[in-house]
Amino acid sequence: MLSDWFPFWMTLRVASIATAIATVVGIAIAYFLAKTKFRGRALIEAIVTLPIVIPPTVMGYFLLTALGVNSAFGRAWEKVTGSAIVFTPTAAVIAATIAAIPFVVRASRAAIEEVDERAESAMRVAGHPEWKVALLVTFPLARRGILAGVALAGARALGEFGATVMIAGNIPGRTQTLPIAVFDSVQAGDIDQARNGSLLLVGIAIAALVAMTVLSRRKS
Repeated sequence: MLSDWFPFWMTLRVASIATAIATVVGIAIAYFLAKTKFRGRALIEAIVTLPIVIPPTVMGYFLLTALGVNSAFGRAWEKVTGSAIVFTPTAAVIAATIAAIPFVVRASRAAIEEVDERAESAMRVAGHPEWKVALLVTFPLARRGILAGVALAGARALGEFGATVMIAGNIPGRTQTLPIAVFDSVQAGDIDQARNGSLLLVGIAIAALVAMTVLSRRKS
C-alpha cells in the first residue's frame, strides 16, 4: 500500500479538473475547425496538436516561460492573486489541461465532420439558431467520438509528468502528483512504493477508459 495518499488524491483532483476544462475547450475548438474554412486553419490545427508530438519537458519549458514570474501573464497573475502561478496546484492543472486538449480536439473534430449535414440542415430550416443545432443535433450524433476523446484526455491528464514537474514542481503535500511520486520512489530505490503507485495509475486509467466505452455504447 502507499505510505502517503496525497499524490493519489492530488492526481485525481488535477486530472478531473483538467479533463473537464479540456472537454469544454476541446469540443469548442473541434467544432470551430470542423465547421469553418479559412486561411491559417492548418497552422491552428498544428498548434493544437503540438502537445502530442513534442517532448513533455519542452512543453513544460514553454509553459514556464509563458507563466513564470518574469512573464507578463505571470506578473499580472501575481499582482491580482498575490502569489505566483508556478509551483502551485493551479500550474499542475494547466499542464494537464494543455496535454489533454489535443485528444479531445482530434477525436471530436473527426466525429463532428461525420455527422450527416441533412440532419443539421433540417434544424436550420426549422428556424433554429446554430448553437441550438450544435447542441441538439451535432453533438448528440457525434457523442461516441467525443466521449472517446474525453476518455483519452482523462488518461493523458492522469499520466502527465514532464510538463507538470517543470511548472508545478515536486513539492510533497502541495504539488506532487502520483506519476512524480512514482519517479521519486524509483530514484530512492523504493521499488515496492513505485510498483504500487504504477499499478494504481494503470488501474485508474483502465477504469476511466472502460467507463467511457460502456457509456458511449449505452447512449448509442
